[in-house]
Amino acid sequence: MSLPDRKKTELGPLLRHIALAGLVGSLALVSACQVRPLYSSAPLSTGSAANAELASIAIKPVKTRYAQQVRNNLIFGFGRGAGEPASPLYSLDLGVSEGVDSAALVQNGTDEDEPTAGSVTLTAGYTLTDAKTGAVIAVGKRAITSSFDRPRQEFASYRAQIDAENRAARELAQALQLSIAQDLVRHGKTAS
Repeated sequence: MSLPDRKKTELGPLLRHIALAGLVGSLALVSACQVRPLYSSAPLSTGSAANAELASIAIKPVKTRYAQQVRNNLIFGFGRGAGEPASPLYSLDLGVSEGVDSAALVQNGTDEDEPTAGSVTLTAGYTLTDAKTGAVIAVGKRAITSSFDRPRQEFASYRAQIDAENRAARELAQALQLSIAQDLVRHGKTAS
């Protein structure tokens, strides 16, 4: 039999104290975290739920086809298919811009290159305001890019671009809905 190593026995209690201090510190950090579903029925501010607050947003009219697609998708998403609110609590000013780029070129034997792929980028800026006071609650900006093929036929190429715009509008509306819901959560915390 051998005697215990003196260095190991001196470090044992020190390591236990360090581990205990680390555990207490991490528990303190974790206790400060709050995790809850964004679309739950838990109140954001005094007495209202996330779904109810999203459903009470009125979206101002827009001027372009692709902006109207984003607006329609937002109205459907906010109201869960119920349409626009009769008496809105919030007003959303939406500005949507579009950029169309040719992504790939193919040389077809002549002097000119012909585009074979493109991308549509929709960028939306929004301002969420309180309908009663006119106070600005949140300002934000989101962008979505959608790719498409450019066939040689002119109408097919135009239709592919329109389909890409519609896809980008749906995805942009989903991104805006999430962003605005997060803004309302932040606003509910500061209003309390």
